[in-house]
Formats: sequence, structure tokens, C-alpha cells
Amino acid sequence: MATKQLLVLHGPNLNRLGAREPEIYGRDTLNDVNALLASLASSLGATVECRQSNHEGQLIDWLHEVGDVFDGAIINPAGLTHTSVALRDAIASVPGPVIECHLSNIHAREPFRHKSVTAGACAGAIMGFGTRSYTLALRALVDLLGN
Repeated sequence: MATKQLLVLHGPNLNRLGAREPEIYGRDTLNDVNALLASLASSLGATVECRQSNHEGQLIDWLHEVGDVFDGAIINPAGLTHTSVALRDAIASVPGPVIECHLSNIHAREPFRHKSVTAGACAGAIMGFGTRSYTLALRALVDLLGN
């Protein structure tokens, strides 16, 4: 059985994890999250490549690699969750499963955050569990891909 190649995309401002509003997003840095995911992926017989961009177009270009380079993806679209039809269309265009992930529960926050434009194109969405949202999403993605 071939090792599953997984992509994790972190959207705008997630490079500021650990320093940005820790009462909402926690004190773990993006490097902490990426290391946690790499370790878990290895234990699940997968590999993970983690990338972050503050630019919508870059995230779209990377999503287009799902199906060619990667078997599936996890994306935290961050603020683009609520506004980006282009990102939603990119998710819908790729053949592999994509799982939306959020550190906070978007439904328990400001009203403008309650709607996810992107989630409807995803296989599922996991949110509100801090960094555990990412590990739950990784486990779900590996399971969807058939271990």
C-alpha cells in the first residue's frame, strides 16, 4: 500500500499563531502545529506537507496540486472562509478529498464568521478544538483515503 501524500494549507494570518489573539487561537505556533501533524501523519502511515500563505491565489495554486501530487488536503482558509468563492471553486475542482479545519468554532464567534463559503465544497469540516482540530482532520482524511 502506497504512503498517502497529504497537503495542509494554512490561510491568512495563521503565520501569527501563538502571538495573535492567544485567547482565541491558543499559544501554539504554526511550527508547533506543523510538527504535530508531521508526527501524527508518520504514525498513520502518511506524509504531510504543510504550507501557509496570506495570499488567496497562492492557496488556489497549491490546491490544484491535489490529485496530481497529493492524495487529499486539509485547509484552514482563515478569514477567506467567509468570502472566497474562488477558493471554494478551487476546492470543488480537485479530485481528492479536502477537509476544512478551524481552531475556533466559527459559529460561536461574530455573526460575520458564522457562514463558511468554502465548507460546502469540502468532504467535511472540523472546528472549535484548537490544534486538536487539525489532528482530528488529519485522522479523518487518512480514514477517507482508506489508510
